[in-house]
Amino acid sequence: MNSPSNAMNESQTATQPVAAAATSPTRPLYWSIRRELWENRFIYLVPLAAGALFVFGYLISLTRMRTYIRTVAWNHVTFAAPYESVAALVMGTGLLVGLYYALDTLYGERRDRSILFWKSLPVSDFTTVISKLSIPLLFIPLLTFAITLAAQLLMLLLSSVVFLGSGVKISELWTLSGFVRASGIMLWHIVTVHGLWYAPLYGWLLLISAWAPRAPLVWAVLPPFVIYGLERLAFNTSYFLALLQVRFLGPQPHHAAQGHQSADIMATLIPERFFSEPGLWIGLAVAAVFIAAAVRLRRYRGPI
Repeated sequence: MNSPSNAMNESQTATQPVAAAATSPTRPLYWSIRRELWENRFIYLVPLAAGALFVFGYLISLTRMRTYIRTVAWNHVTFAAPYESVAALVMGTGLLVGLYYALDTLYGERRDRSILFWKSLPVSDFTTVISKLSIPLLFIPLLTFAITLAAQLLMLLLSSVVFLGSGVKISELWTLSGFVRASGIMLWHIVTVHGLWYAPLYGWLLLISAWAPRAPLVWAVLPPFVIYGLERLAFNTSYFLALLQVRFLGPQPHHAAQGHQSADIMATLIPERFFSEPGLWIGLAVAAVFIAAAVRLRRYRGPI
């Protein structure tokens, strides 16, 4: 027969894994991210809708193209253009969604007073802000990559079905599209530029979202506009505007020859060159300052 002390020890031993799982440091972050995805379904619905609309339009163009298929000069440039277009559309849509989300997320919970409920839960302000930052910084770029890849694959399958029996070699379609070869480059571009390079933009929008008493979009745009105006008035220069352009357009080559600028821009995304770019680390440091300020503001700012 087990003694009471042995039974108590066995009970404590059985509950230790459960308690450890409940107090895991990553568990609040995991559920905070899931909460963001559950509350803001536009995060994945809008890029998905953009990709679906493009594929639908592409299907209509395929049915028209089949009627004069023998007059079409097939080459990599003409056939790959729709695949590049859908990538640009979905990634651009994802970027706009990420910027909108970062600007509205902390402001929205103060506006609808749900912040009172979320602050009553045992989740720190740091965990909450980091979970919100991870959406535009990591989740949306990976989501847009997945949607783009799925849309391109669906477009290629539709092309194969529509052109079946029309005299077009289906194997050439798969070769000319080139999306399989370019998918790795696209993934790297999304993670580096849309994620790491845009980190200070997301940090700034989160800071404004945590602070703005009203109209967060105005407060997000007004300070840069004022800084540029003062610099232009006082020194007749536009260094701050150039800095913003580089931040939005991505890392720029230091010496770009005419006619080779696109190739030089792609060269800046090589890991050795990208991670040795001072603008990347300065931007990440600025983003860390913005995030720390947003965490502190969320701790003390109440509902609107």
